[in-house]
Amino acid sequence: MFRKAGHVVELIPTTGPNMAGELAARAAAQGFDLVMAAGGDGTINEAINGLVGSRVVFGALPAGTANVLANELGMSNRPDVAAGQLLQAVPQRISLGAYDREGHARRHFILMAGVGLDARIVYELDLSLKARLGKLAYWQGGFRQLGRAVPRFTIQVNGASHVASFALITRVRNYGGDFEIAKRVRLTDEDFEIVVFQNHEWHDYLRFFFSVVTNRLYSTPGVSIYRAREARVGSPEDNRIYAQTDGEAVGAIPATISTVPDALTLLVPKGYLGGR
Repeated sequence: MFRKAGHVVELIPTTGPNMAGELAARAAAQGFDLVMAAGGDGTINEAINGLVGSRVVFGALPAGTANVLANELGMSNRPDVAAGQLLQAVPQRISLGAYDREGHARRHFILMAGVGLDARIVYELDLSLKARLGKLAYWQGGFRQLGRAVPRFTIQVNGASHVASFALITRVRNYGGDFEIAKRVRLTDEDFEIVVFQNHEWHDYLRFFFSVVTNRLYSTPGVSIYRAREARVGSPEDNRIYAQTDGEAVGAIPATISTVPDALTLLVPKGYLGGR
């Protein structure tokens, strides 16, 4: 479809994990005008880490286990339909998130960072089950948490410290392709919406889940919502409290999560830019 539209296209396959970032950086250095990643959220995350700070335009062609970015932008999950949408999309300069953990390389993300419960699900995910069942493997991982208390940690936002068992630091409304947890943030914003779950017993999370499904999370006791450009997470009750960015494990806390302005040029459907 892109060639029929008059574009010169080079198809470059990845050969293993973390290759997408190297290939994207190489394409930018070679002077390509546009880099697209065909895959799920993990592949997209790798690619944007290879393009941070460049002026090369990036587009996401949805495939893989899940594609939260495509859902967020209102794109089809069918690659052929999405290709047509990308041909009509416009480049938009956006901020990215950054996860900084002492002694480790910075990791950028386009969607969200999660600390606590959802990151534990990611770390404990059965990869062979994911290969067979796709997104259902995450549901299986979630059900395995029933009966387990969730350790707490501190999160510092806007100069105040809070105790949390799960925190979502997000630049998008869509979560996992199925739900909306944050309600008032967009990729074109300069800051995060930060959703903090303060309770830590497993039955509290059943209540939180019901509140998400019924669109009542903002009025649910034990949930706080903030807007900020930076959050610091630390002082964990358990040194195995993990974090994830864009659905990929990035290690344990403590860490600083911040926005990086003017970081990426993203192909965005016109409908997303015009909607709220």
